[in-house]
Amino acid sequence: MIKTCVVYDSAYGNTERIGQAIGAAIGSAEEVVIVKASEVQVKQLSGVKLLIVGSPTQKFRPLASTTRLLKSIPNNGLQGVKVTAFDTRLTESEIKRIRILAFFVRLFGYAAKPIADRLVQKGGELIAAPEGFYVKGTEGPLLEGELERAAAWATKIAAE
Repeated sequence: MIKTCVVYDSAYGNTERIGQAIGAAIGSAEEVVIVKASEVQVKQLSGVKLLIVGSPTQKFRPLASTTRLLKSIPNNGLQGVKVTAFDTRLTESEIKRIRILAFFVRLFGYAAKPIADRLVQKGGELIAAPEGFYVKGTEGPLLEGELERAAAWATKIAAE
């Protein structure tokens, strides 16, 4: 039985790298499954103790395959499962440079919060606030230190 599942979606590989860092920090391949959202079947989540879901923020929300997966989880399908979420996003300084973008971010936010909200709606217990990891520009790369920050975040979550 899988103890932890890290589900990610990725457009340019940055969110995948964060998901891999999170999974590696939590445990071995026997304990942690790291899988792309489009490849997950809901039945694979049965018996999972910790579920971490991440997506890049595009158009102020998660990618469609992440949203589809979350919608496919039955009501109360995550009962007894600890959950949290992450995303990749532009830095705040990049967002502030484009006034209209800053306005829309204030209005709609990032991908991690709606992911976390949906996980809780499906019965999951949120054990850590949703987290964002920074990329430079739309396609990245990840900012220096973000993989290490993701690993530290994951280690803290695993201790919960």
